[in-house]
Amino acid sequence: MVVIAGSFTTPADPHPALTDVLDPTARTWLDDSVAEVAAEPTAVRRLFPAARRRCGHGRLTGYWTVDEAARAVLLTALPQRGQALADEVTRLHRHGDPAEQRAILRTLPLLDLGDLALPIVRETLRGNDTTLIEAAVGPYAAAHLPDAEYRQAVLKCVFCEIPLARVAGLGARADRELARMLADFAHERIVAGRDVPQDILPVVGAFQDVIGAELNQALKEAELNQALKEEG
Repeated sequence: MVVIAGSFTTPADPHPALTDVLDPTARTWLDDSVAEVAAEPTAVRRLFPAARRRCGHGRLTGYWTVDEAARAVLLTALPQRGQALADEVTRLHRHGDPAEQRAILRTLPLLDLGDLALPIVRETLRGNDTTLIEAAVGPYAAAHLPDAEYRQAVLKCVFCEIPLARVAGLGARADRELARMLADFAHERIVAGRDVPQDILPVVGAFQDVIGAELNQALKEAELNQALKEEG
C-alpha cells in the first residue's frame, strides 16, 4: 500500500527533553511529584492539574508542549496497571479541562492500557474541539480503533479540516472502504462546486476501482485547479 500520511510511531518518553528545559524549581517540583504519585497514586488528582502552572506551557517538541509532557511524566509514574489504571486515567479525563484532556490523549500510547482507553477516544471523536480530535487520532487510536471507527475518525478529520498528515497510521490503515467513503465526500464537494481537500487524493487515488471514471476525471480536474490556484 502507498504510504499516505501520519506516523504510527509511539512518541518518545518526554522526561529527558523536559528535564533539559525546566528551571530548577520546576524540575524539583516534577521530581517530587513523580515520587509522590508512585507512592500514593491518588495524589495525581491534585498534581495533574497543577502541572501547567508549575512547569509552563510552551512548545517542547513537535509532539509535546511542556505541560503535556509534565502531565505525561505524572501519568507514566502511576503504579496501577490494567483496569485500575484505566479508571484513574478516565477520572482525570472526565474532570479535566481541554488542556488536561489533550495531555491524556497524547499520553495514551505510553500507557499499558490495551483497548481500555478506547472510551476516552470515542468520547473525544463525538465532540467538536478540533485540538482534542487531533490529539485523539494519534498512535493509540491508530493501534486500537476498530477499522470502521478508524475510517469514521478519518472522515471526521476531513470534515473538521484537520490535515490528514496529523492522523497517525493512515499509511498503514487506509483501505478500499475508506477510499470509497472519501470518494463519496469528494463527489459531494465537486457537485456543490467546492474545493476538494488535496490530502484525501492520495488515499482515493490508491484505490482507483472504487471511484469510477467520471469521478476520477473530476478529481484530476480538481487537483489541477488547486495546483493552478497555488501557482497564481
